[in-house]
Amino acid sequence: MKPEELAAARDRVIPDVVAADLGVLFCGINPGLMSAATGHHFARPGNRFWPVLRLSGFTPRQLAPSEQGELPAYGLGITNVVARATARADELSDEEFREGGRILVAKVERLRPRWLAVVGITAYRTAFDDRSAAIGPQKQTIGATRIWALPNPSGLNAHWTAETMAEEFGRLRVAAEMPDRTAS
Repeated sequence: MKPEELAAARDRVIPDVVAADLGVLFCGINPGLMSAATGHHFARPGNRFWPVLRLSGFTPRQLAPSEQGELPAYGLGITNVVARATARADELSDEEFREGGRILVAKVERLRPRWLAVVGITAYRTAFDDRSAAIGPQKQTIGATRIWALPNPSGLNAHWTAETMAEEFGRLRVAAEMPDRTAS
């Protein structure tokens, strides 16, 4: 993709991939420029979201970002804390995260997923005003929806490998009582 195409995607919003009563609604920080330019979540090459979904058993094969529309058939969806696209998450203000958290709560109340999985602990801490949150299940709920903070799958997050990320995503899959689709 050409640099001018990426630059033109700044501040775009891409549609959520959602349905009512999902098992897990994954929530990214905000779309990157590649995602905004393509209209597909987690589209940047090197982002490990799609491989980790497969490795953790959420999907039977690795989906391409362009296949995101298949997720609801697996009981999964994707949204973001902040809707507007930026080159880096550090371009977002704390107020944008807090406002995004309020919008996210309303969305979760409407869609009623069993679990909301926020991929990015810092985004979760800011959006939900919980500075002590750690990776894993959270005490806070939104109605009957439980919340799990997951590591950010960005290739820039060197603290987590695809394998260790898949272990954490797998813990969520088990807690959400979703089948291991790698076994089929």
